Amino acid sequence: MEEDEPELEAGLEAALELAPAVQAAIEQVFPSQDPLDRADFNAVEYINALFPTEQSLANIDEVVNKIRLKIRRLDDNIRTVVRGQTNVGQDGRQALEEAQKAIQQLFGKIKDIKDKAEKSEQMVKEITRDIKQLDHAKRHLTTSITTLNHLHMLAGGVDSLEAMTRRRQYGEVANLLQGVVNVLEHFNKYMGIPQIRQLSERVKAAQNELGQQILADFEEAFPSQGTKRTGGPSNVLRDACLVANVLDPRIKQEIIKKFIKQHLSEYLVLFQENQDVAWLDKIDRRYAWIKRQLVDYEEKYGRMFPQEWCMTERIAVEFCHVTRAELSKIMRTRAKEIEVKLLLFAIQRTTNFEGFLAKRFSGCTLADGTVKPEVPPPSTNPFLEDETGTETDEIVIEKSDPDKPKKPKVPDNPFHGIVSKCFEPHLYVYIESQDKNLGELIDRFVADFKAQGPPKPNVDEGGAVLPSCADLFVYYKKCMVQCSQLSTGEPMIALTTIFQKYLREYAWKILSGNLPKTTSSSGGLTITSLLKEKEGSEVAKFTLEELCLICSILSTAEYCLATTQQLEEKLKEKVDASLVERINLTGEMDTFSIVISNSIQLLVQDLDAACDPALTAMSKMQWQNVEHVGDQSPYVTSVILHIKQNVPIIRDNLASTRKYFTQFCIKFANSFIPKFINHLFKCKPISMVGAEQLLLDTHSLKMVLLDLPSIGSQVVRKAPASYTKIVVKGMTRAEMILKVVMAPHEPPVVFVDNYIKLLADCSTDTFQKILDMKGLKRSEQSSMLDLFRLRLPAPPPGGDGTGSLSLSTPTPEQESSRIRKLEKLIKKRL
Repeated sequence: MEEDEPELEAGLEAALELAPAVQAAIEQVFPSQDPLDRADFNAVEYINALFPTEQSLANIDEVVNKIRLKIRRLDDNIRTVVRGQTNVGQDGRQALEEAQKAIQQLFGKIKDIKDKAEKSEQMVKEITRDIKQLDHAKRHLTTSITTLNHLHMLAGGVDSLEAMTRRRQYGEVANLLQGVVNVLEHFNKYMGIPQIRQLSERVKAAQNELGQQILADFEEAFPSQGTKRTGGPSNVLRDACLVANVLDPRIKQEIIKKFIKQHLSEYLVLFQENQDVAWLDKIDRRYAWIKRQLVDYEEKYGRMFPQEWCMTERIAVEFCHVTRAELSKIMRTRAKEIEVKLLLFAIQRTTNFEGFLAKRFSGCTLADGTVKPEVPPPSTNPFLEDETGTETDEIVIEKSDPDKPKKPKVPDNPFHGIVSKCFEPHLYVYIESQDKNLGELIDRFVADFKAQGPPKPNVDEGGAVLPSCADLFVYYKKCMVQCSQLSTGEPMIALTTIFQKYLREYAWKILSGNLPKTTSSSGGLTITSLLKEKEGSEVAKFTLEELCLICSILSTAEYCLATTQQLEEKLKEKVDASLVERINLTGEMDTFSIVISNSIQLLVQDLDAACDPALTAMSKMQWQNVEHVGDQSPYVTSVILHIKQNVPIIRDNLASTRKYFTQFCIKFANSFIPKFINHLFKCKPISMVGAEQLLLDTHSLKMVLLDLPSIGSQVVRKAPASYTKIVVKGMTRAEMILKVVMAPHEPPVVFVDNYIKLLADCSTDTFQKILDMKGLKRSEQSSMLDLFRLRLPAPPPGGDGTGSLSLSTPTPEQESSRIRKLEKLIKKRL
């Protein structure tokens, strides 16, 4: 028994363990803080909590009594609950039996209701059976009566139709035939009945007989042979046309075809290929003839044909097709006789006639069913001006605005090209003529420029566009409009090629060809004078007239660049959509950009060359002998004088192209500052006082350069940030070089560290030049160079360690730029 007690206790403890979900539910319903109610109750911990010390064991009897009292109360509660549950099963069974009895009673009542509903439905069916039979009978009777009436109408209509056809009573037949056809449609599902099928065949036979009879009547009234019209309009034929509207559409088409052919038979005889009036010089007579014929038709036959047939327009359209074929044939035969004036005359008269057709007719009879478009509202874009206006107006330059709505393309005339399409294979005559005319125009521009000479200097009108440029683009516009009226296909591509050719010729012959050439004041350029920079051998400055000419050419090139871009857009609007990708004037726009760049470079070279003597004088001064610091040196005054002479003229002449004046300033700063620093290195040796004087001169030049864009101007504008950045960066380097020169070279470590800090330049060549400026001996320089190499900071990863950290020294390319520039001048001179 004692051995079984642990097993029994373990079994009781296992039985008391509840699932975590059950335990959580109990805690939620009966929350308790008693440790005995916890799922993880530990008896040892609980006892240790009750008796934490040995002294607390004195109260063990009291604690045991409390626990026994608690156990007794729990037993009483459990006993009460168990006794309360003894009668629950009996009450549940009694409630279930009562529910089952209630369900049986409900089921019986539902069954009674269903039986009564079925009996009611059967009674309703018996009551309504007779009513349904009466409804079906009424519907069938109505259908039968209606069908009999239609059959009576059809039979009587067929009899009347055959009788009226024999008597040619077309007026009555037109109305009757439509009614018979409509009634016959109701019998489509009864064609299996022999009598109905017989009536349908009689109707078809009557329709065929009417068609043949009407065609015969029109053939008799308007015979196709001969030019004499023996017949004329009559009420019978007018009514016959109404009948033709109801018959097979082929009858109507045959009537129209024969009438138009007979109506144009005289035209084919009068304008045969062997007749004098058939050639292009008398093309007006063709259009005058058809206009008379249309008036004659309206007077004689206007009321004979229904209005919806649009016979007048059909006659005109057929005339156009015949005329195009005849003109194509005769032009192929006599192609060598076509001259540009004759061709343009014929095209102009033809397009005028097509315009007349567009005003007179809607174009509803054309094969594509095109309707005359509505006139779009006027556009506010001045570049897209009316094509019908004067052709001598200058193309307006307008900056492209992507947010501004573009003018919608004017829809084509529905009759455009209906005749004039025949001239397209011969438009090469027109293209060759324009090629010749443009060549003569360029030659005249060249001759006029040579005869008139460069434009007179006038600051108020400085930078004006050359008149020849406007004339060229006006002529371009005239050609483009004229060619687009002739064709929007391959001829437009050919004309674009001609435009490209003479845009390039204008750029090189008129613009680049007239840029002033740099000359030498000593009567010629020599290698010695260019390379040794002897006094008096510097490149002569441009005159005021030459500066104005360069600015005028620059402004003209900018005008050409902008207008060429708009010309490209306009050509793309005019040409067919499938050929748009072949319109590309990018190469010509690049050519004008080159002219602009060359013009700016000439202006920079001129001012740069004017400053060269002053910089040479600076490098030849004895800076070690300067005893005191005074005002700015004479060479600075000379540089400032040249700047004040040239820059205001260039700025005023480039007032309309401000961005290119900014480019001029930037290019001059990029050219002058490295050259000034190179000449600084040539100033050796330099005393402390001399370095201070040079630092003062450098600061003066820096202030002048910062003020360069607005120098000599009454309106002071802030210089562009891009330009200011270049000047500050370059001239600050020059100032740092002089500050390093001014610093004492003892102790050497401090001097080297100061150099690296101020110039941030790791080039030994630059450091060598600084030492030369200080006038150190070679032995001192050698030790300084060794120390400099030791004190250099470590190169960044991937770097070679030879470049500067921030403001690098001029590269060999920059140092040799002057020599290359002089070589270019020599080549131009030769």
